Amino acid sequence: MTEKWLEISLTATAAQADLLCGLLDSLGCAGVLVSERKLDTFVVPDPDAVEEGPLQLRAFFPQQPAEVLFERLAALLADYGALLPPLAALAPDARLIDGQDWAHGWKQHFTTLRIGRRLLVRPSWEAVTAGPEDALITLDPGMAFGTGSHETTFLCLEALADRFELQPVPRSLLDVGTGSGILAIAAAALGAERVLACDIDPQACATARDNAVINGVQDRVEVTAAPLEALPAGFDLVVANILAEENVRLAAELVNRLAPAGTLILSGILAEKQALVVAGFELFFPEPPQIHQKNEWLCLIYARPG
Repeated sequence: MTEKWLEISLTATAAQADLLCGLLDSLGCAGVLVSERKLDTFVVPDPDAVEEGPLQLRAFFPQQPAEVLFERLAALLADYGALLPPLAALAPDARLIDGQDWAHGWKQHFTTLRIGRRLLVRPSWEAVTAGPEDALITLDPGMAFGTGSHETTFLCLEALADRFELQPVPRSLLDVGTGSGILAIAAAALGAERVLACDIDPQACATARDNAVINGVQDRVEVTAAPLEALPAGFDLVVANILAEENVRLAAELVNRLAPAGTLILSGILAEKQALVVAGFELFFPEPPQIHQKNEWLCLIYARPG
């Protein structure tokens, strides 16, 4: 019998698409098409392509009751308040389609990434010969948002890799909005002794824990769904790969988690939101941030005085 897959269709704005794709991934999505272009952490979009008007998202899931999936998605959307609309506003639709091996189809788009001098991110099906100083981590698509090839995640990994080349090497890291756990796992692989990863989505937390075990760093990576304000302070590095507005909303809590002379890495920021984020953090840092850019996305790096 031909395998069936559940295809759900949603209409969203360009600003909502990345976050929505992340939520769909956390529900077990095997792939997303946005306006007939693959969009996710596995395919870097054409930077010259301009999307106008609403975007049509088509997400593919193993066969299951659509109403149950929509209930789970509605609950996740409610957690994001004004950042994402309720499910009804996304005009959801669902249909069963003949099976294709969507997870296998992603393989042609996801290959090993080298970031900085030491960090290697590979899919499990690709053999890699790592050097004696390489920090090799394994992450497969389809688990949760964040494999390293999307600009926001790549910029964070690049910033982490650079920071671990400096002395003193960071001993602790807080990863806010961990998703797949890639940043937390990378920090542990690069040498961090204590890593705390947090996410408001329980499925993302479960995925991050699984990925920590796969990479053999579960003894140094703790994953929690506790709110940021309930987490301890004193981290050498704090990384927040979330939306610009969320970075600003959480500014005081993020800064309060830093140790003296600590480094704050912010990503998930569209270039057009740079002024918003800089204004939101200027009260906390006397010096302007380093700004790294990849296509339309920014990463801001702040140094806290010692």
